[in-house]
Amino acid sequence: MNKTVCSTSFSYSDSSPVFPDKDIIYICPFSGAVKGKVLITNFRLYFKSSDADVTVTLDVPLGAISRVEKMGGASSRGENSYGLDITCKDMRNLRFALKQEGHSRRDIFEVLFRYAFPLSHGLPLFAYLSQEKYAETGWTIYKPVEEFRRQGLPNNKWRISFINKSYDLCDTYPTVLAVPYKSKEEDLRKVAAFRSRGRIPVLSWIHRENQAVIARCSQPLVGMSGKRNKDDERYLELIREANDTTKLTIYDARPNVNAVANKATGGGYEGDEYQNAELIFLDIQNIHVMRESQKKLKDIVYPNVEESHWLSSLESTHWLEHVKLVLSGAIQVADKVSSGNSVVVHCSDGWDRTAQLTSLAMLMLDSHYRTLRGFQVLIEKEWISFGHKFASVSGKQHCETPRSPPRLFGCYFPTAFEFNEHLLLTILDHLYSCRFGTFLYNCESVRDQHEVRSKTVSLWSLVNSKVDMYLNPFYTPESGRVLYPVASMRHLELWVAYYIRWNPRIRQQQSPVEQRYKELLALRDEYLKKLEQLQLSDSSTSSHLANSPTPNTTSSSTSPPSQQYTHLQTPL
Repeated sequence: MNKTVCSTSFSYSDSSPVFPDKDIIYICPFSGAVKGKVLITNFRLYFKSSDADVTVTLDVPLGAISRVEKMGGASSRGENSYGLDITCKDMRNLRFALKQEGHSRRDIFEVLFRYAFPLSHGLPLFAYLSQEKYAETGWTIYKPVEEFRRQGLPNNKWRISFINKSYDLCDTYPTVLAVPYKSKEEDLRKVAAFRSRGRIPVLSWIHRENQAVIARCSQPLVGMSGKRNKDDERYLELIREANDTTKLTIYDARPNVNAVANKATGGGYEGDEYQNAELIFLDIQNIHVMRESQKKLKDIVYPNVEESHWLSSLESTHWLEHVKLVLSGAIQVADKVSSGNSVVVHCSDGWDRTAQLTSLAMLMLDSHYRTLRGFQVLIEKEWISFGHKFASVSGKQHCETPRSPPRLFGCYFPTAFEFNEHLLLTILDHLYSCRFGTFLYNCESVRDQHEVRSKTVSLWSLVNSKVDMYLNPFYTPESGRVLYPVASMRHLELWVAYYIRWNPRIRQQQSPVEQRYKELLALRDEYLKKLEQLQLSDSSTSSHLANSPTPNTTSSSTSPPSQQYTHLQTPL
């Protein structure tokens, strides 16, 4: 019997179905036309085959759907040519065929379109309807002031400012900012007027020993006329002076030609007027180029992978080139800071390529961010708090940034991260699922307006309730170690567990070593549990004997029970 299973499960209860079980044919790219039933709730599309010889299950969050189109018309005559074509953001395309009589397609199309794009139809996002409950709330995992204190701030060079508490300095920045100690609030407002979207340079991370910092911001509004702003120039000088860096290095994520072109729309980059500063362009392409590259990648990984032309096809997407440029830029940032030089990182608006560079550099520099909870803090801080375009104008979630770098770190340094690959997959899946409030909207101010923290559940509530699922058994804590991965095309490979996971013929299996290690850990835990039970039993017995009349015994009498277990050890 041939069995094909393509599934992703979410173990919690949805709200009431909005489209009951309906007979339908799934055009499976691996098994051909498969008869079954489809159920649609306001969260997911669920399909299960009814064929005895082929088992196919689909469980697709509606938030992962980017497009729903009708396939064929009333006059279509080909077999299974009349139905729906669904494009997903997780690299899948799903095709369903229906009977042409009645309004079978219209009903399912309208339901899908309505609940896959709820904001366009005046409906709430599913995250606001979820009834999930967890023992711990993930909304408290990141506390800005506590994170700054962990880094050793404030100090005599840097202070904490609440100038943005009402989001009137910058509506896409968080309320708590770390700025040079010598800067005044009026200085910050003047600098904001010269930075795109008011996103001024602020401290994101500081090296405890050499006090070099990673500051992030947006491009200066130089324009075609080459405008200058003395306040902005002085402000960057204050950042440089904070640890007496000889030259402040400004990393502009964009290609040089793009930065020059941005002058036509009022943007630009720091010129020679910025004294004691050097400008380095990192040549990372913009979101439009990334999106086109991702589209090409999707074409070669789904549904079929052509083995004979795989390398040339992958090269033609330029996806790994983008990954390499991001990784190379982050290495430069980390190396510069590790050497004692402060840096400023920006792209155009400072909330896409900038976040990629700063977060990866911090993963290299700070072992805290390599722990399970530290990684959650890093995402909350660099991506969510500082703003990122998670949502488009229609309210749908999207993100086309390269997804491989964090996973590559795990390949290069298998013992350096407390979390495993499953955590990365979980985060990416829920980037789109709309099950949690964590990645809703683009910035804190909008999340506050929509009461995200009080009315939705955090993804970290789920993660921290099932910690064992996300732990790396090889993790060895090392504080102070800086990680430097190799940013070379010869060492980069596609993340198969994410990009090709829907193909049942290409299954990534857990390594035998990792599997055996997990078995040994489970065995150790079992022995420790038995030991604890024996010790509790022993304690109870000793207490009982102490409270009972004790007959006279000689010194050669039997040893007390506690000594019977003195040499009990686990084999690990």
